[in-house]
Amino acid sequence: MAASLFVGACQTHYEVASIQRTRILIDGRYDKQPDQKAADFLKPYKQQVDSVMGPVVGRSSHYMTAQRPEGDLSNLLADILVWAAKDYNEKPDFGLYNMGGVRADLPKGDVTYGDVLDIAPFENKIAFGTLSGAEVLELFGQMASVGGEGVSHSVRMVITKDGRLESATINGEPIDPAKDYRLTTIDYLLGGTDKLEALKKCRNVNAPKEASNNSRFVIMNYFRYMQKQGKEVDAKIEGRVIMH
Repeated sequence: MAASLFVGACQTHYEVASIQRTRILIDGRYDKQPDQKAADFLKPYKQQVDSVMGPVVGRSSHYMTAQRPEGDLSNLLADILVWAAKDYNEKPDFGLYNMGGVRADLPKGDVTYGDVLDIAPFENKIAFGTLSGAEVLELFGQMASVGGEGVSHSVRMVITKDGRLESATINGEPIDPAKDYRLTTIDYLLGGTDKLEALKKCRNVNAPKEASNNSRFVIMNYFRYMQKQGKEVDAKIEGRVIMH
């Protein structure tokens, strides 16, 4: 009896009071006062890591972030999926890149393989599918409920602060519930993940499984293409998703 009373008396109930998160860009600022012992320890590995992560794949015109309801980096990634569609004989009406799939910000200036890997570290691959206009409106409603996701230039959405879709157009036209729309996204979302349940209804799915179709390689291909054109990669917030 005494042991039972002792165990019961020691039990404590805890509850989570709050959760906070933030993104921290790891860049050259942390090298201003290096720890010499740490530097000496890492030195044998640095050359090998730098040879993989260090090659420059392009340049960014400015520091970019993915944020809700709209961010320049999330805009860029959705546009890149649309840009890459030609390599798959696809002509999507719009692109979608989820905020949860963007794991780092894009630095200004030279962009390395390592920078892109930080942004897209998962094995998610580019994918295509078809939804009816009614299903697209359902999808956009689900995007509104979480405060917005990354969408391509063709999309304009107005959402409310309480998570409702107020209006939406594709290529400047109201969405026709009876019309079919082709979209490009990442294969991870086709399972209805990140609360985007409508994507499970996609038909005529084109989701190549080869590693070369990984989103980070698609992103790097775009940066390299722009580099060959002598151009910096740029993206802006332009009212694709407006919240009021």
